[in-house]
Amino acid sequence: MQMIEGRFRTAVIMGAAASVLVFAAGAKAQNPGSNGNPWPYATTGASPVLAVVGDISCQPGAPVTSEAANETCTTAPTPYTTTSLWQSQAATANQIEAMQPAAVALLGDLQYQVARYSDFEASFDLTYGAFKYLHRPSPGNHEFYDEHGETGVGGYGYFAYYNGFLVDTTSDAGQGMPLMATISDPCPVPNASCKAGKTPAANLSPQPIPRSYGQAGYFEPTGGLETATYYNGPSAGTAAPVGVGDGWYSYNLGSWHLISLNIECYTQPGGCSNTGSWFAKELAWLQNDLEANRSPCTLAYWHQPLYSATNSITQEGMTAQAFWQLLYSYHADLVLNGHDHLYARYQTLDPNGNADPNGIREFIVGTGGETLDPIVTTGDTASSPGGQAGFNAQNLQAYTGDYWGVMALTLNPGGYAWDFESALAGPTAAINGPTLPAPTANGGYSDKGTGSCHGGLYNSYLSIF
Repeated sequence: MQMIEGRFRTAVIMGAAASVLVFAAGAKAQNPGSNGNPWPYATTGASPVLAVVGDISCQPGAPVTSEAANETCTTAPTPYTTTSLWQSQAATANQIEAMQPAAVALLGDLQYQVARYSDFEASFDLTYGAFKYLHRPSPGNHEFYDEHGETGVGGYGYFAYYNGFLVDTTSDAGQGMPLMATISDPCPVPNASCKAGKTPAANLSPQPIPRSYGQAGYFEPTGGLETATYYNGPSAGTAAPVGVGDGWYSYNLGSWHLISLNIECYTQPGGCSNTGSWFAKELAWLQNDLEANRSPCTLAYWHQPLYSATNSITQEGMTAQAFWQLLYSYHADLVLNGHDHLYARYQTLDPNGNADPNGIREFIVGTGGETLDPIVTTGDTASSPGGQAGFNAQNLQAYTGDYWGVMALTLNPGGYAWDFESALAGPTAAINGPTLPAPTANGGYSDKGTGSCHGGLYNSYLSIF
């Protein structure tokens, strides 16, 4: 326990200190914002800018037991031999600071490999922590599941980082320390999607027990499928209730309505079924939220996309078709995703992958810092729910797998403007397939344009009265 306490205290101190340094280095105290206050306190105005990015922070330190080799910040896999993953995540954090957005939509997989709280503090927080209060996060598979040979922590690290955590208030030796639990069996049986035979050896990694309400949305304190044991406090060594990371929420920014969703359904009650208890509850919440929405423009974001630019649609991506069906029926405008480590922009589509001028445009911005993925535009049969041959060649309008970067999305009263700019190129030119549009004269990448909103139900009501 003493070692865990020491590591925890060190991580908190280092994370807090580095966050202050990162912010102080780029702060513009003498450059006031629109209302006389410097960013990040300036008001957003009629057309706020939303920074959009996912798949961000490398795993600090040495690999843990059973973990695949070459998956840390300083030992990235080939061909990442000249650019460390510290550089790429710092480059996109610097880009956001220079952008000075009103908010930051984070598209999942914020912290690799399984988003332990200590890894958040020792990696993600050192760069993105400088503007944490602007974060509007959504979780990814690396926040929940077994990954790369390491046992996952069921969302505990993610929710503890954003929502805070419970503290031991008793008079024992651990008074004032985070109340922690060891999460085991994060891929419960039976669940075919947990890839039998690939579950790593148990890596008992105590995590702080998250508070229920906070910046990441709701964390249910009971009802999860994993098993848990109190690590410290008055009940140390006894069974602990297992929480369920819900994490969906919505908010308004300018004239837009924004919805953050959670598609990480494998290990939730009912799995990735539309009628499973957990996902059905999220769908019911989403429908109610859309019915109450009166904003002329609407976007939603989550981690794993329905349409995959790297020809790798997942079961969660297929499950997300239910999100699309609801969003489409309520005239939403944009969907933002990560998971594919690349940048991609699709033409407007319906939930079945058909081109539709009244459809939804999907952006994939999985370029926050982790190793990049290839663009696949030929021979793709796993890019859409229907498995349409040549889907990406027909529907992708812009794409690159060779650059890290952040998209600035300007939320205008009746439309939007996107501007994806590269922050750093990958270590080897053109390793990840074609790029469109072509790289800029200085070797970077840029994709920008504008679009109009459908108006949603709000405009329908106006036409009646």
